[in-house]
Amino acid sequence: MKYTIAVIPGDGIGPEVINQAKKALDAVAEMYDHVFLYKEAQMGACAIERFGKPLPEETIAICKRADAILFGAIGDPKYDQDPEARVRPEQGLLQLRQALDLFCNTRPVKAFSSLIKNSPLKREIIIGTDIVIYRELTGGIYFGKKETSKDGLTAFDISSYTVKEISRITHIAFKASQSRKKKVTLIDKANVLETSRLWRKTVTEIAKQYKDVTLEYLYVDNAAVQLILNPKQFDVILTENLFGDIISDEASVISGSIGLLASSSIGAKNALFEPIHGSFPAAKGKDIANPLGSILSAGMLLEYLGLHEEAGAIERAVEKSLILGITTQDIKGKNKYPASTSNVGDFIADYILNQEDSNLNFMNIHAGQSTII
Repeated sequence: MKYTIAVIPGDGIGPEVINQAKKALDAVAEMYDHVFLYKEAQMGACAIERFGKPLPEETIAICKRADAILFGAIGDPKYDQDPEARVRPEQGLLQLRQALDLFCNTRPVKAFSSLIKNSPLKREIIIGTDIVIYRELTGGIYFGKKETSKDGLTAFDISSYTVKEISRITHIAFKASQSRKKKVTLIDKANVLETSRLWRKTVTEIAKQYKDVTLEYLYVDNAAVQLILNPKQFDVILTENLFGDIISDEASVISGSIGLLASSSIGAKNALFEPIHGSFPAAKGKDIANPLGSILSAGMLLEYLGLHEEAGAIERAVEKSLILGITTQDIKGKNKYPASTSNVGDFIADYILNQEDSNLNFMNIHAGQSTII
């Protein structure tokens, strides 16, 4: 099969981790007889420098024509340190989500047994954790009216939601829960916010259509605590844009590294896949960034295209890299030498192409007895 993939490397470590994801996809293409055509586009600080805006029209056009979109990272300290800047890299991603109506963000969070030691949380608390967070992505405070008074002493951001916006992601979350543990947790702040009260009313009504699914409610402040104290209580989490942004980043401590977490942003006609980490400018060009989140995002992209066996190959390759300790500095174990970003990508590709090889052979690769590492 032939597929067109829009590739947006972005800023910072984005191009480096994207290159490793492409290695995995190229290995899949060779192993399973597919053709992936990459169409590169720009977004973020790199686009501002070249085009004067974070999202060129050409990028939107490329994304609309593609079967799926693979994105690296966005952001640059040059803009972070200038509170007066009216044009910012992150605006590009927000504009792309809106242009493609990518309303449903999905972030899986799992506790990998080989990495539990890397988490600051106790083993007995996180072992067995398997959560999927469904975050509404095109509404709420990020897309509301924003204004600062002329004297600079007052500012406001408006958050609003419609029943339609809430309903469409709610159905997706409930349908997903039916193939999992049949439990949905709505995270809101309904004791204070009108938008949260609309969320709770709408979700409660929709839940009546899914009688096999249990619905529970948690205020966002309590949810932040419970996610650390007892993450295994969660199965599917459903929440609005701002709360989802914060909660999903908090959940990264469960996996042991934010560099491991992948995500998808899906609309009716388009879908974008990206690691949840930022652009990590301090690591740019050093070949030390963890590419596994980007590689797992490529796996989610394959799932979206209906290539389930191929996606499974990527997941197994990542698990093997973790088991054998072929990982970057951020998640390396004691007495293990860290692999570079490109080394990890090479290993993932090699495993996909040689899945029948023994653990011993791959351990030899890690030990330096191969040209890969």
